[in-house]
Amino acid sequence: MDTLQKNLELNIKTVKKKLPSEDILTFFFTTADGVPCALVYADGIVNKELLGTLIIRPLSALYLKNAGGRGATSEVAIQISARFPELKKVQKYSEAVQEVLDGNTLLLVDGLAVGFIAGAKFLPVRAITEPPTDIAVKGPREGFIEDIKTNMSLIRKRLKSPELRFETLRVGKRSDTMVSICWLESTSNATVKEEIKKRIEAIDVDVIPDSSYISALMTERKHSVFRTVGTTEKPDVFTAKIAEGRVGILVDGSPIALTLPYLLTEDFQSSEDYFVSPFMASVFRALRFVSLFVAILLPAFYVSAELFKMQLLPLGLMLTIASSVREIPLSPSLEMFVVLLLLEVLKEASIRMPKYVGMSLSVVGALVLGETAVSAGFLSTPAIIIVAFSGICLYTVPNFVETGSILRWLFLLVGGSLGPFGIVLLSAFLLFYLFSTESFSVPILAPFSPLSSRDLRDSVVKYDMESLDKRPSLFHSPNRTRLKKSRR
Repeated sequence: MDTLQKNLELNIKTVKKKLPSEDILTFFFTTADGVPCALVYADGIVNKELLGTLIIRPLSALYLKNAGGRGATSEVAIQISARFPELKKVQKYSEAVQEVLDGNTLLLVDGLAVGFIAGAKFLPVRAITEPPTDIAVKGPREGFIEDIKTNMSLIRKRLKSPELRFETLRVGKRSDTMVSICWLESTSNATVKEEIKKRIEAIDVDVIPDSSYISALMTERKHSVFRTVGTTEKPDVFTAKIAEGRVGILVDGSPIALTLPYLLTEDFQSSEDYFVSPFMASVFRALRFVSLFVAILLPAFYVSAELFKMQLLPLGLMLTIASSVREIPLSPSLEMFVVLLLLEVLKEASIRMPKYVGMSLSVVGALVLGETAVSAGFLSTPAIIIVAFSGICLYTVPNFVETGSILRWLFLLVGGSLGPFGIVLLSAFLLFYLFSTESFSVPILAPFSPLSSRDLRDSVVKYDMESLDKRPSLFHSPNRTRLKKSRR
């Protein structure tokens, strides 16, 4: 039987049987006329001072027997006496247990077959700071944290609209993680929202520690190199995407929010682009596009030119490279592979090692290993320069670093094996793959494929704000207008 009983001892015994852990505490007290009461809570995640001030002290002065009996009048008297803004009733043990695990407090009174839930959470959270993965010189500097309620409040602070909706789901058989779907009622596509909800509800896993689990389990192509779910740590970027017609996902315990549908051009956009002039934003975006192509193709182009088509290089550069690699014992492909491997090892080590050792590691990697390898004739100077420049260019698009690293290895492999023909062949295959990849029925190469001339105004080139008066057409928003031009 899952229903609470009128006997306090029986209720406490049943709850403790379902929650036998030592950190689940029970505090007993009585009302002014001797009616036994008890508070059940998880130690360390509730505000005990708040419970004492707003529940224990008022109820200890309450004469419950004279409130009209042990029926509904007693429940009303408790709700009136407890000076708690978040007080709701539960009638099932399962509901009471779940609320205690969420950090709330269960109030049980002898003679009442109901329990009262007091929202006195006091969860340990970190302060709101600027996210380390998306630093902007201009614009807001707030970032999401690991508490979903705080993240929801950051969104509500920016979207003070009655059309803003949050729908909370529970995912994870053991973690029971809160996952909130966020959208604007008159802006987002209802079909996309329902499909997202359906996929989240279909997830059957033990634990959801981060939003990346939701992203991986929602995507259709599980082993794709390219992601199909957008991510952000900034509330201003999240709300801007919601206002465009997308649907957002917040996961409790994760500072990274998800947005759907996702477009590949999002990785080349920065929040700072909307706080500078359109000309400078367009220059920065074009620079990111060029830098990404250089980062992926430059090592492969260098190896294929050295092995197959030396004529692709200018004569002076060709002679310089020839003199540099003359005494190198490794083949061009193997040499480039070693340098790229060295770069990945240094990058991974610098991330994992303590911060106070990171600078020393950079000096060791750049000077000791690089300079010594060149002096010993083990590696050539052009190979180190090309890999270093490729690595720097790749970090101009931070959200594409993982995918870009994999593509750089693939292009190096085909470039060293088949030459320029292999590079062209792999490029054609990747384009074909991208053309067929969708994110919730929206092609990720949009607005280039399919071509949408109006949506191109906020892609590689950014137009002024008055030109962005319509929401992207590919999201199929019920309300396309987002800016009404003033009549002059």
